[in-house]
Amino acid sequence: MSEQSTQTVQPAAFFGHGNPMNALEVNRYTAAWREFGRSVPRPRAILVVSAHWYIGATAVTAMPRPRTIHDFYGFPQQLFDVRYPAPGLTELAEEISDTVHPTWVGADVDSWGIDHGTWSVLTHAFPDADIPVVQLSINAFKPLDYHLDLGARLAPLRERGVLVVASGNVVHNLGGVDPRLTDEGFDWARRFDDAARETVQDAPTEAARLDGHRDFDLAVPTPDHFIPLLYLAGLAAAAGDRPDVLVDGYAYGSLSMTAYTLGLRCRGAQPSGGAASLPAGVPADSANI
Repeated sequence: MSEQSTQTVQPAAFFGHGNPMNALEVNRYTAAWREFGRSVPRPRAILVVSAHWYIGATAVTAMPRPRTIHDFYGFPQQLFDVRYPAPGLTELAEEISDTVHPTWVGADVDSWGIDHGTWSVLTHAFPDADIPVVQLSINAFKPLDYHLDLGARLAPLRERGVLVVASGNVVHNLGGVDPRLTDEGFDWARRFDDAARETVQDAPTEAARLDGHRDFDLAVPTPDHFIPLLYLAGLAAAAGDRPDVLVDGYAYGSLSMTAYTLGLRCRGAQPSGGAASLPAGVPADSANI
């Protein structure tokens, strides 16, 4: 890796990752993720805030070889066979802790790894798995403002070669999934996704106030997949920059696949099919997608 690449201010991104089957498929969302990876200056490391590490603490992975976690049920064996063998970067845990001080961040040396909210996207964006990956947990006990602020506190890492990626879904209601609506969104899902877009792009410091939107309870029945968006909003506020939509769309009526980039514009993917299909016979709200 060249010295120049580590000194380049890295972009940041939020990905609507949707169904983990997207890891295996080529569609307009995964094509956009791949184009993003091609457009990014090579980072020193990738820091991911994934909806699927939602625990009662703020922590970062600090193991040299994080394991690939298959945190879902009812999917075909081919998906469980996926490995994303990216190295960790143990010293980044202390660097993150120092950067966000006085916010406390613990170092996780053995309990987590790389979950599907991370590898389902990175397997397209960075298929060689040769860039160190570190995950930051979502502290389930903290209010929305905490996450917005923590996102802003991460901003200096971008100047030190760290690509910050948030992975969730702006709209994520598994109880409302209709498998027949492969590439469609319910009216309430579209309204909330539109409101989130306007806020993140035009008033990112107000992103934590989206819980007052009339469709919030339907769009965000649990906060785990929404909160990663607040990290991108915090980074945008810190940079005084406007995020761009990388790709958008809906899946199964009640999921938004919208993705944003910050500090990077890359060519949009041409439509080539909607989000991946759900496995037959497994209710979405029992599959941990």
